[in-house]
This record gives sequence, C-alpha cells and structure tokens, in this order.
Amino acid sequence: MTVLIAYAPRPEGEAALEKGIEIAVRRNERLIVVNAAPGGHGEDPNIVSGYDAERLEQRLRDLPIQAEFKVFVRGNDTLEEIEKLVETQDVSLLVIGLRKRSAVGKLLLGSMAHDILMTVPCPVLAVKANT
Repeated sequence: MTVLIAYAPRPEGEAALEKGIEIAVRRNERLIVVNAAPGGHGEDPNIVSGYDAERLEQRLRDLPIQAEFKVFVRGNDTLEEIEKLVETQDVSLLVIGLRKRSAVGKLLLGSMAHDILMTVPCPVLAVKANT
C-alpha cells in the first residue's frame, strides 16, 4: 500500500507533507510525494525545483520507509496526475493541504481540493496549515 501526498511549496503543502510522512511511517507503507502542474510559459510557483527539490529528496531518502518524489510538468493538470497515480499505485490514502479561508471562502473548498474529493476513489485526508 502507498500513502500519496499532493505537495506544493506553500504552508498547506508543508502541512500535508508532515502529516503524510507521519502516517506512512506509522503504517510502514510506501510514500509518494507528487508535485504537479501543467507547465507552460514562465515559472510556476507551485513547482518545486532546484535546492528545494534536492532538500525534499534527501528528506525522503532519510526515512525508514520506501519514499519517492515525483515532479510532473507535462501538460496535464494536477488532478489528472493525481488520478493516474491513485489508479496505478495502490494508494491507501491521499493527503492534501488546505489553506485558511475568509468567512465566505469557508463555505467553499478550493476548486482543486473539491475536485480531488469528488473524483479520487481512495480515502483523502485534508490537512490545514498552521498559519
């Protein structure tokens, strides 16, 4: 079984990473951290690169479980990449991060979180950032 973490270099992504690692280690399950975006023109702040990617890969190598980091920038949206991994990797749990919302925003999840919850067939844990 595999714990899958949808990661972006933001506080909510860090919260998902921490909780996902904790759960995967406790369950002794394989861990995949995925960072995905469609790509295109210019830099995408949601994509991990350079030193931050190296730091994350080293952290995963130091875990007592099998863990890997995947970055996808190949024209698919984040949801498509997550759905493909859930279908092919025997995912027991998907961990996503949520950001704080205004009073009006609390009535609605972010569109990506909503789409994940509505379409992914595995259990999803939504983690809030501490900010």
